[in-house]
Amino acid sequence: MTDTIEAPPRAQGQTRPLQGSNVWYELMTPDSDAAAKFYGAVIGWTIGEPIGGDQDYRMIGRSDGGFAGGVLKLTEEMQGHGARPIWLGYIGVDDVDATVAAVETRGGQALMPAFDIPQGRIAMVADPQGSPFYVMKPIPPEGNPDAQSDVFSPTEEQRVSWNELTTTDPSAAREFYGELFGWTSDEFMPMGEFGEYRFFAHRGTTIGALCQPMPGGSTGWRYYVRVPSISKAAEAVKGNGGTIGMGPHEVPGGDHIIIGQDPQGAEFALVGKL
Repeated sequence: MTDTIEAPPRAQGQTRPLQGSNVWYELMTPDSDAAAKFYGAVIGWTIGEPIGGDQDYRMIGRSDGGFAGGVLKLTEEMQGHGARPIWLGYIGVDDVDATVAAVETRGGQALMPAFDIPQGRIAMVADPQGSPFYVMKPIPPEGNPDAQSDVFSPTEEQRVSWNELTTTDPSAAREFYGELFGWTSDEFMPMGEFGEYRFFAHRGTTIGALCQPMPGGSTGWRYYVRVPSISKAAEAVKGNGGTIGMGPHEVPGGDHIIIGQDPQGAEFALVGKL
């Protein structure tokens, strides 16, 4: 890709609803049925049957009738090529191909080149530190050209409420995501020897933060789903084959969080009142 292709500048990213928004979340797992049982018990989601097509893809239904994301079953072939159980986020963009080019120009890479699906155009990329995510330009529902995704909400239950990036180079990551998506990062919380917990905002709404990893901790994107009770959710995790690696831990604002692994090995995170 040439270095003449530029991402939308920050000022534009702040005024265009799609650019830099959180439009979808996806669980990649080798056992969709087991994932449906686990997340149904822990979060209250309903993960339905495959929607058809060449892949086993299922929608994650919320109790209010909306969707929280999707589940893609990992085949043996996918796993043979290195795919592993993981949660990935989709970031909305106005031009997928230009964004992929900008990612590569800035030191990232295209893991899956841009391609079309019935719901829009997508690509899987990785930032310069290797953290993967999708970019997507969705096709709006027929008859509703101004529709916007509601899979992210800072306050609503059964939706992702916080996007957190743990990275080996927070300074470079702030610059990378800020230039690509117009995310701001002016506010931060000191973490002593672990540096800063730097917040990101999209169009005036704080959507998450980034930080360096704790000793022995993993790197990459982590998505916190809001639940009504962290205590009850933790009991459900343990009672349904999952494990908890951290928490319950109180965070500023009075919420508590837990981070764990589902029975198939995908890391997950939850946030809510104790």
